[in-house]
Amino acid sequence: MTGQPQVTLRAVGPEDLALLGRWRNDTEHGSAFGDFLPMIRRQNSYQERWDVNGLLGEDEGTLLVCLSGEPVGTISWHPVHYGPNRGSQALNLGIAIAPGARGQGVGTLAQRLAYEWLFRHTTVNRVEASTDVENVAEQKALEKAGYTREGVLRGTQFRRGHWHDLVQYSRLRND
Repeated sequence: MTGQPQVTLRAVGPEDLALLGRWRNDTEHGSAFGDFLPMIRRQNSYQERWDVNGLLGEDEGTLLVCLSGEPVGTISWHPVHYGPNRGSQALNLGIAIAPGARGQGVGTLAQRLAYEWLFRHTTVNRVEASTDVENVAEQKALEKAGYTREGVLRGTQFRRGHWHDLVQYSRLRND
């Protein structure tokens, strides 16, 4: 394939729930920086959450990342509140790409498509993402996707027995 990979986002369908479950339980999909599906809550089954809202709620959701039509990962978001009213809410992204699809620009394109989708379907003014300070590949992907590096959040994520610093990125509606 020449040029950019053909990356799309699509809603999770009932036929995708088994795939999400397999990815969740496959250790090859893990990475040094987190679980393969970091943003999906573990306390409820995929089926239960899909039955409620198709994994696309008002403030949080999950879309499949597809490469040439085939699912290769997920992009999810959850709310972050910066003030007392709903207008002060941002949406924080998390992405997980299968090992075989990494390093091809899929994450960059998916994260661009995600903020475009969120700005089209929500009233949010800010979409943000953070990644481990050592995850240089994800930092480059976010920057290529048009996110602005804002700084380092010190000791903010407890993972694998240690506190980790994260680099914070954002994209505003008017960027």
